[in-house]
Amino acid sequence: MKRLWFALVAASLTPVVLAGQRDVSTRLAGHVPPAVVAQVQGLADTAVARGLPVDPLVNKALEGAVKGAPPDRIVAAVRTVLQQLDRASDALRPVGVTGANAIEAGAFAIAAGLDSGQVATVARSADRAHPAATALQVVATLVALGVPPGRGVGLVQATIRAGEPLGDLVSLPSRLQVAMAGGVPPAAAAEGLERAALNHLTPKAQGHGKGQGNPHRP
Repeated sequence: MKRLWFALVAASLTPVVLAGQRDVSTRLAGHVPPAVVAQVQGLADTAVARGLPVDPLVNKALEGAVKGAPPDRIVAAVRTVLQQLDRASDALRPVGVTGANAIEAGAFAIAAGLDSGQVATVARSADRAHPAATALQVVATLVALGVPPGRGVGLVQATIRAGEPLGDLVSLPSRLQVAMAGGVPPAAAAEGLERAALNHLTPKAQGHGKGQGNPHRP
């Protein structure tokens, strides 16, 4: 079973994005043909102009190089990532989420199968204890593991609403895999985890209403 691992970073990535923009060509040189370097640099320039993170573009190009993909496929894959970042940013901006972490996680969620509305819903549910970037990374992983997007969104929302610790939110994919290893289908496993989270809701948490998170979302 394919496993997806993520680095859950709490600090803002803005300085990293700016640094990444300056050394895109340096990071790619020697790994991909010069023509690919130039095209990826151009896409990175576009990303910076739109306020989007650059690292996902560079990483996708390097991934293609490691896999031995032809130049045109590498550039096409990088362009697809840029489009996903753009869609994620457009979905997150109206709910007040603009951080590079969240945009990158939103792009991955879109790549996994969520639509823009679902990305916005997850971000809207986030609060200070459960950052939007983390919530999006988790739901993307759940969907990549076979959970239907709507069910994944519901599970993440229920976990946040129940006031569960951040570690419990982050551990949802591994808990899902444990259930799946026992023969439970992904959707049914996610439903069971959601039911357990809802059973932990306190009267105060229930009063907040579904999808209403802290307005100060990282």
